Amino acid sequence: MSTIEQSTMTAEQLLAAPGLGRCELIRGELIMMSPTGGEHGRLLTMLAARLFGFVEPRNLGAVYSGDPGFLIARDPDTVRAPDVAFVRAQRVPPEPVRGYFEGAPDLAVEILSPHDRATDVLDKVHRWLDAGCLIVWVVDPERRTVTVYEAPDRAVTLAEEGELSGGDLLPGLRLPVAEVFAL
Repeated sequence: MSTIEQSTMTAEQLLAAPGLGRCELIRGELIMMSPTGGEHGRLLTMLAARLFGFVEPRNLGAVYSGDPGFLIARDPDTVRAPDVAFVRAQRVPPEPVRGYFEGAPDLAVEILSPHDRATDVLDKVHRWLDAGCLIVWVVDPERRTVTVYEAPDRAVTLAEEGELSGGDLLPGLRLPVAEVFAL
């Protein structure tokens, strides 16, 4: 990630500047991100489809994918964009969200890219949890693992023989980690 501007930006200014490309806003600082690769896109699609297929028929809430913006802090503003997100039904506004979703998702899924630094990923996980996110899944295509965070100091890393669970958030959801990485 690299910064391109020194002045503080607001969420409203970011939303009004769609030509910037893939980026996030961290404490008012614009952070540019490279486009993702093919494997990343495939994993994102598979995870979003699996979550949607579980959530939708049960009316549990909404699944968002493709770097949707979540406004998780103000003054200075922070807008983060998970790869995939889930928001419980009681938190989904009755009308479509035209701008950024106010607050953190209940589940944020982050898929690692080859250039991601461990410190940046942990910072992102902590920001999600601090903003009220209940669970963060960090998908590591290189190691073929998924690390589940429910608190900054509580993480479980699941290898391919493990199984993702929806816990209290998505009761009944079971997703073998091997299926996450299946071709």
